[in-house]
Amino acid sequence: MKLYYATGSCGLAPQIALREAGQTFDLVKVDFKTKTTIEGNYFEVTPKGFVPALKLDDGEVITEGAVVLQWIADHNPDRGLLPAHGSAERYRALEWLNYIATDMHKGYANLFYPHLDDASKLRFIEGNLATRFAYLDDHLSRNDYLLESGFSVADAYLFNILTWSHRVNVDLSAYPAIRRFMARMGERPTVRASLEAEGVMLG
Repeated sequence: MKLYYATGSCGLAPQIALREAGQTFDLVKVDFKTKTTIEGNYFEVTPKGFVPALKLDDGEVITEGAVVLQWIADHNPDRGLLPAHGSAERYRALEWLNYIATDMHKGYANLFYPHLDDASKLRFIEGNLATRFAYLDDHLSRNDYLLESGFSVADAYLFNILTWSHRVNVDLSAYPAIRRFMARMGERPTVRASLEAEGVMLG
């Protein structure tokens, strides 16, 4: 398999998940400005041009981070990266994956837009993201991970997004449970290996 990623992007979560699954894979770095890799034109891998993309051994390509995470979990059921199909806990996990994708990921993405001035970004953080942080902090004050059953791919996704905080001036100091979660995740060998592979240092 090949995982296409860009340094510091949302490709970190599936890399963590693949390592948690014990899978062998190649990392292929995408130059986001030119949409190229060492293999050539990235649009030939996926016409969307976004990361992550997971190219399977048979040549099939899966895109969209939350879907890539589900594929990894479902094809490695012995690793417990998602609860069993049809279980109540499974739907809780999917709730979290969708919440992170729509409320957290998209929320942080707004802060990377160069046409937004700093004052507008601050208003967005205080008026939009702060409610999300409060919700997460309350939940994580009672749980080590997002699911009661323990670590899942949803945690990898949340960790991935929250690592962007220092890049967009999001201060998490008021959320002790979130900070404990980030520290807990940072101790996982798969997380450390993934950050090292990308050459990323946490701020």
